[in-house]
Amino acid sequence: MNINEFVSTLPNSVITGNNVSLPDNVIKRMLRLARLNKNDIFYDLGCGNSNAVYIASTQYKVKKAIGIEKRKKSVIELIKKTRDLGNVKVIVDDIRRVDIADGNVFLFWFHDDTVIKKMIQRFSTELKKGSRIISIWSPPDMILPDKIDFPFFVSRTPFKFANSIEEQIKAIYGQKCLDFTAAWLLGDKYLESLEVVPARYKRFLNILYSMIIWINAWNMKVSCEDEIPPPVDSYLGILRTFFSIDLSSLIQHKDK
Repeated sequence: MNINEFVSTLPNSVITGNNVSLPDNVIKRMLRLARLNKNDIFYDLGCGNSNAVYIASTQYKVKKAIGIEKRKKSVIELIKKTRDLGNVKVIVDDIRRVDIADGNVFLFWFHDDTVIKKMIQRFSTELKKGSRIISIWSPPDMILPDKIDFPFFVSRTPFKFANSIEEQIKAIYGQKCLDFTAAWLLGDKYLESLEVVPARYKRFLNILYSMIIWINAWNMKVSCEDEIPPPVDSYLGILRTFFSIDLSSLIQHKDK
């Protein structure tokens, strides 16, 4: 099957990120990176059943911890768990419509470009200076992050934007291009950091993630290689032969 057919077989939560619950220690790692403290007003945008607002309330003693989620069924347990916490509120609504101007720390993990662009506009115009946006995998859009603990990022308002993908990659990874080794290490670190992948699936997913990372870099002409390297050909063959997954359709050109 090609990659589009493969993606269509995955659970919706894998594709959209919905109902993916991060372990508590992963949430704490992100909140530490953002230096969350008792003077902050914390928002978990698209909170689902995450423990982030509970942890922000009970362990970081924030002024307020607000979760926003448009899917009512997804927050039933969270509402029950936090009902006796005076500084917690769970709002069932679209994050694009809710007033967030009082907040100064936000957990924002979305992949929909429409949502990302809308929220960047809101963050830029509605938030006070120095507000911190926590994201996973990459900074939103072309923002240059203030802090990095890959795959977690903190970006501050007012945002600074990269003029090119090369500039953003250099700010994040310390070089203007990504080679196969970097793609493999990034895929491995991402899976390790989220702590949600069973050990028996990790090798397969690391191959898949590293291939997608490298192919994206190649297609954007920011891979370090001038031609497709042998390890990439080998892993593409492994995915095709043993897992019936063909990623070759993602490679947009054979020459840089």
